[in-house]
Amino acid sequence: MTAERFPIEASHVMMFARALGDQNPAFHDPDSPEAQAVGGMVAPPTFPMAASQFDPGNPLMPRSGEPWFGSGKTAGFAREAGTSAGMLHAEQKFHYHRPVRVGDVLSGTQRDGSEWTKESRSGTTLTFREFCIDYADENGEPVVTVTMVGVWTGTPPAKEG
Repeated sequence: MTAERFPIEASHVMMFARALGDQNPAFHDPDSPEAQAVGGMVAPPTFPMAASQFDPGNPLMPRSGEPWFGSGKTAGFAREAGTSAGMLHAEQKFHYHRPVRVGDVLSGTQRDGSEWTKESRSGTTLTFREFCIDYADENGEPVVTVTMVGVWTGTPPAKEG
């Protein structure tokens, strides 16, 4: 899930922070001492996940006329086409090169990270795979790297590339 253009807008940052229950003035008041201390309004640490809303190919977004796997019996368990594998989100981490600031326009480039396997308690093989997205600003300078880890039960799909 990579957004080609992810504009960092004040109202989006404010609503994201409110949804988290985070009252830090740096997330909603550009004149606050907190915002001034970091060079202006910034986004909360997990905000880069909101980039998925700007990715037209995001498989988690509901689409008109199509059943959404995110609700009902199979909520949160994505089946990979052509495999017996199901994928679950296991972890995400953020490495900041600088704060995400209101007014930035970020673009993301996805790359594969590490992969490893582990035997589950039931004796099946679990395959863990990292997906990394490097976000850069409009000048091409790195801002944040997001690493997400998925875990597959069964046979995982072949790596792209």
